[in-house]
This record gives sequence, structure tokens and C-alpha cells, in this order.
Amino acid sequence: MNMDLTTQITKTGLRRGLSKNTLATYSHCVEKFFRICRKNPYELRKQDILEFMDKMIEQNVPGNTLNVQINALKFFYQEVLHRRLTINLPIQKVPRRLPHFLEKEDVIQLLAQITNPKHKLMITLLYGTGMRVSELVHLKVKDFFFLAGYGWVRQGKGKKDRLFIIPEILHEELMEYIKQQNLADEDWLFSSWKSRPQQSYSDQSIRAILNQARRTGNLRQHIHPHMLRHSFATHFIQNGYSPLELQPLLGHSKVETTMIYVHCAALRMLRVKSPLDSLAERKLAYVRASPEIIERSSSPQLL
Repeated sequence: MNMDLTTQITKTGLRRGLSKNTLATYSHCVEKFFRICRKNPYELRKQDILEFMDKMIEQNVPGNTLNVQINALKFFYQEVLHRRLTINLPIQKVPRRLPHFLEKEDVIQLLAQITNPKHKLMITLLYGTGMRVSELVHLKVKDFFFLAGYGWVRQGKGKKDRLFIIPEILHEELMEYIKQQNLADEDWLFSSWKSRPQQSYSDQSIRAILNQARRTGNLRQHIHPHMLRHSFATHFIQNGYSPLELQPLLGHSKVETTMIYVHCAALRMLRVKSPLDSLAERKLAYVRASPEIIERSSSPQLL
């Protein structure tokens, strides 16, 4: 795909309020399509798109990847070329998998491996607030309200602002860090020290910190930043809070999205007992408290 079409996708998408990451993905998908099809965009036929999708299905491309490709083509034709896409491209069903999360003991072990104070503060805050890594690296000093105990994620996913809880255990450490770094209200909380002017910390650097900590601590599973968000949410439910209390902290529009963490916490819920077991215990306690019941039941009945 030529650069002009890439530019058109980006400009159109930004006017529609789409994120740069989404537009980069759409550009990649459309570029892949034309690399295989090799036709002028205005010369495409319905059959060209069907054949392209059939090839992807034959290659066992996952359903979520197919859906992204479908959305990219629809956006390109309808929003960029202003053409109606007459082909009916059904959305693929994607198997719903439970998100991977760390046990509480694993979180403790992971954090114990990080010796750099700044790195440890970043990873601890990432887990302690449940925010996305892109939200963490774009925090500014002015987003924190320490006296009230909360902060703001500005323009998170879906261009929405939302509150986050500042973990009490991090209050003093965060304030001391801001003081030591001599940060102003408009400064990034975590910046790359090599950058001039100041730039926010990179997602890749956060991932590198986690990979190093995993290797040092001999943790078996691969750990990525979003796993800490899943761990925050799962542990939140395990600690007795409800999905309705968790939903605004994660920034979910629908509580149904948040409900998946109830299933993640289900392993701990296996410790609860069936009501039948509680009935049996109640009956046994009643019999023990009333020995005369046993005597009457064991004595011969008079006719």
C-alpha cells in the first residue's frame, strides 16, 4: 500500500477519534490485503475480499485477528474511500478465555526481585492500581490527589477519564519520589532520563523490567504488564469486593466485562461449602446439644 493511503487512514482515523495504535493496526491490515490482492482500491470486487478471507481461514488465523482485518477493511472502504462495502463479512466468534493472573505469593516474589527503587515503584503502582501500562507511563504529577487518596487516569482507553485508588502503602513513597526528582505539576511522573526534553517512560522498558524480575525470581510463566492488571482485578474480587465496585476502577463500560474476574477468583471460592454440608453440621450440633434425643431414639418404643 502506498504512503498516501496510509496517510489517509491516519488522518481520517484521528478525525474520528481513533487511537494511534488502532490506526497503525488498520494500516498494517490494509497493507497486507493489498500486498496479496495487488489491485487498485477502486477496482476491487466482492470476490477479491472473499478469497482473501478464505485464505486467512485456511491458515487457521485466530478469530480475533480476522475480526480486526474485517474492521480495518470496513473502515478503509467506508471512511477513507467513502464507498459502501456491500459484502457481508460476519464477525468471527472468539473463544472466551480466562485471563492469566499471578497468585498473591507470586506478586510478592516478583516485586522482591526488583532492586532499582524507581523501577520497583513503577511496577508496584501498576499492580496496586490495576491501570494499563500505557496509562501508567502517561501519569503526570498533577493527576495525584494525595489528601483525598485518589488519582486520575486521563484519556485512558476509549478516551475516558477515570479515578484510581492510590494504595495507602505508597503515599509517602510517591510524595518523597516527586520531591526528590523535583517534579512540577505538568511533569511526567516517570520519565526517560535520557530524553531531552522530558519524555514519558516507554512501554518496552516496563516489559524489560518484568522480564528481568521473572528470570531472577525463577518464575515459570511469562509475565507481561497487563497480567498485573488481571492480578489486581482477581485479587480485588478475592478480597471480598464486588464486580460493581471493581468496574469503575478498571474503566469498563459494562459490568459483564468485569464479571470475568469472578471466574478467575473461583479457585479461592472452592473453599466455601455447599448448603447441604451446613445442614449436616447444624443437625450434628443440635444432636450434641440435646442428648435426650439420642436416649429416646435408642430406647425401645412402647406399643
